[in-house]
Amino acid sequence: MANAPRNRTISVKPTEASNLKKKLLHLDSPVTKRTLADRTICQEITEVIPHLPSRFVDLLFIDPPYNLTKTFGKKTFTARDRSAYRSWFESWFVPLLKVLKPNASIYVCAEWRFSSIVEAVLADHLTIRNRITWEREKGRGAKANWKNCSEDIWFATASDDFYFDVNAAKLMRRVLAPYRDEARKPKDWYLTNGANFRLTHPSNLWTDITVPFWSMPENTEHPTQKPEKLLAQIILTSSQKGDFVFDPFAGSGTTQVVAKKLGRAFCGVEIDKHYCVLAEKRLQIAETDMKIQGFEDGIFYERNSGK
Repeated sequence: MANAPRNRTISVKPTEASNLKKKLLHLDSPVTKRTLADRTICQEITEVIPHLPSRFVDLLFIDPPYNLTKTFGKKTFTARDRSAYRSWFESWFVPLLKVLKPNASIYVCAEWRFSSIVEAVLADHLTIRNRITWEREKGRGAKANWKNCSEDIWFATASDDFYFDVNAAKLMRRVLAPYRDEARKPKDWYLTNGANFRLTHPSNLWTDITVPFWSMPENTEHPTQKPEKLLAQIILTSSQKGDFVFDPFAGSGTTQVVAKKLGRAFCGVEIDKHYCVLAEKRLQIAETDMKIQGFEDGIFYERNSGK
């Protein structure tokens, strides 16, 4: 069935799927960095890790299943108690550390209930730099609790030698009461399309990111898809052009797509073949459409600013 006219959700036709599946990689022996570059691996991450080379990743982005009972495609993740969830997390996270370069950066997403477990595991092996909290404007209301509409992203590094370009993630925000100098010229702000904007330093509180929905061209049917703008901020700030970005829980391919658009090498691992095919379809679209919503001419704009 075709989407409604304004519904831009990416879908894959059966005739496309057969060709896109041919692009997927499956590892059964050790491979080189070159083999992995710009590929999607359709496999469970614990099966993949033994075959990965050491010290090839500059930026590791991890969005693992949260400790909630949730179905992803044909696979269901079942909630565990705190001890079991930590054991599961460590079972693949610790072996995965071998892929990091000595100056690598790591970002790990977490839901508030078990964010402390992620922090504890990271602290055992890496240097934690910050905790980002980003606002998902979606979320179900509750009668006896606060609406849950935020998630954590832990930022860590493999050492004290790491890349971080704060200017790459500066945000253009509206200014309600702008200052002017003695000549009445704008002071640290800009007049754009009849509105006042200031380029501001990024903080660890992200309230300007839109969760993909049906009328956005990046939207897919994946239930926990991360926004391209979120990945763009991380990739631009913590990697350089040509660096290698790795995502062990790739979902519908947001990390790969954004890395491609920003000139980085990439590899994503995803167990669900349908989501892998969606990722390849998005990478195909990115060949001709390099736009990232909310990011234009090297500048991030706040939500609802028309960018």
